[in-house]
Amino acid sequence: MLGLFSKKPSSLLGIDINAASVTLLALSRQGAGYRVEAYAREALAANVLLDQHIADPEAVAMALSRAWRRSGSRLKDVAVAVAGDAVISKVIEVPAGLSDDDLESQLALEAGQYIPYPLEDVALDFEVQGCVPGKPLRQRALLVACRNELVESLESVLALAELTPRVVDTQPLALERCLLMLAAQLPVTALSAVALLDIGPNLTTFSVLFDRQVIYAREQLFGTRPLMAALEQRFALAPEAVLLAQRQGGLPEGCNEALQAFEQEVLQQASRSLQLFADSPGQPPVAWLLLAGEGSRLVGLDRQVERQVGIATRIANPFLNMSVSSQVDARTLADDAPSLLLACGLAMRGFD
Repeated sequence: MLGLFSKKPSSLLGIDINAASVTLLALSRQGAGYRVEAYAREALAANVLLDQHIADPEAVAMALSRAWRRSGSRLKDVAVAVAGDAVISKVIEVPAGLSDDDLESQLALEAGQYIPYPLEDVALDFEVQGCVPGKPLRQRALLVACRNELVESLESVLALAELTPRVVDTQPLALERCLLMLAAQLPVTALSAVALLDIGPNLTTFSVLFDRQVIYAREQLFGTRPLMAALEQRFALAPEAVLLAQRQGGLPEGCNEALQAFEQEVLQQASRSLQLFADSPGQPPVAWLLLAGEGSRLVGLDRQVERQVGIATRIANPFLNMSVSSQVDARTLADDAPSLLLACGLAMRGFD
């Protein structure tokens, strides 16, 4: 299914489907930057997604429909992403100057060397990445493949929600797109890197961006879901209520202990991830650490991490330099911003 990843309409709804929620985000171009045109999020019940597999397509589709209505957007064309561990990618050298059709044919022939599945069972795409240094007659192409069933699962859910998939991206590439924009906001030298610790419901991802590319990525089974489930069961507090109570200093007795234990785990994750990266030979120094995901929203977490790791730390906000449509609740968008990197990277896909 070559070409599925690379269709590029001018405006797309970026849709992030994760274990806790579905998120819709729409952007438009404004000069050299972007404007947020629509945003909505709907929670998902536990076990609707299991290990990146959509166990209850109808529930996800209903949540998408509710989010679409709430967003006020009229866009139906969307960009979604498959998880990085479900994707096989390989950089291949090919002759320079090939037409898209010839390049597609050659990569389809070579794909069998790198993909451990029958080619009829996989979706394929490629992206040319420029000439090979020192070889002007050769160019690099990034070959990407995933099982058809994963793409078809997303397509069927979107069809139930009456939405049309125009781009099926990969989560690492969508996050890299957003991280590039975030890094441009920071005073980073050409010899230093920017790291991202993204704390999701079930998974934490640590990535390092250097020279406009993610050069290191590591995933860990650690997230906010156990903490939020415990707080809801013990204190009858939903996640938003926990964050509001923390900001206002009105947490129930005993709640602080649970949050502090979680914060200590985040500090350990940040320290260990940075140390493992630093121990890899030839790696550049990390100048900034960005915190993202649901787990980054606890008050003061960035300051605690900065003290612990000794690296300038900031909460990621991809909308910092964007204008916001009047139909979008700017305060809610700002509160949720650290957990919207994937949706933002997908929405940006239409303007590549």
